[in-house]
Amino acid sequence: MRAIHAEQHLIDRVGWLRAAVLGANDGLVSTASLIVGVAASAAGSGEVLIAGCAGLVAGAMSMAAGEYVSVSSQADTEQADLERERRELATDPAAEQEELARIYVERGLNADLARRVAEQLMAKDALGAHARDELGLSEITAARPVQAALTSAATFSAGAALPLLVAVVSPPAITLYTVSAASLIFLAVLGALGARAGGAPVLRATARVAFWGALAMAVTAGIGGLVGKAV
Repeated sequence: MRAIHAEQHLIDRVGWLRAAVLGANDGLVSTASLIVGVAASAAGSGEVLIAGCAGLVAGAMSMAAGEYVSVSSQADTEQADLERERRELATDPAAEQEELARIYVERGLNADLARRVAEQLMAKDALGAHARDELGLSEITAARPVQAALTSAATFSAGAALPLLVAVVSPPAITLYTVSAASLIFLAVLGALGARAGGAPVLRATARVAFWGALAMAVTAGIGGLVGKAV
């Protein structure tokens, strides 16, 4: 008897992984850029820390609200499509079965086999079959607004806390440089971890995250320096 081949796929991580990586990256980049910008304006250490804390709290709440609203809209759309399918199945099941069979024909089955597959799948779970094969919906990719919101808020806070902690322990005279350097290291690690978790190329993801983080901090530091000189 042949052993069952067990496979481990990474697609089931896509929901929480996207929100987690986005939240942590945004928290790290935005808070580090805010601290660097305020430090570049020659503000005092107290002002720098207040700005960093405010950025952490405001950003976490904004991320949570934004993710909840966005993913809720996706969930509403999914539910509307499912309700439409439910009505069509109740009013004209024969047409829905033929529609499902045509989908299988387009995927490579012959017409007779496609009709038999559609008939058997609809006999077991008609709505589930249409959700998967007509609408492209599944349990793995289903929208989860609360999970996305909580994940984004938590990971944003975790990412934002890193440059803030560096600012706390750094001598005020070199806060701009220590936060910038440490944040680039954190961003590289975050990019590598996100790539590993998602099965993506590590080097490309790391370089991409570090580049955009460095650009954001450089632009913010430049603006902070100009504003500091102006006032």
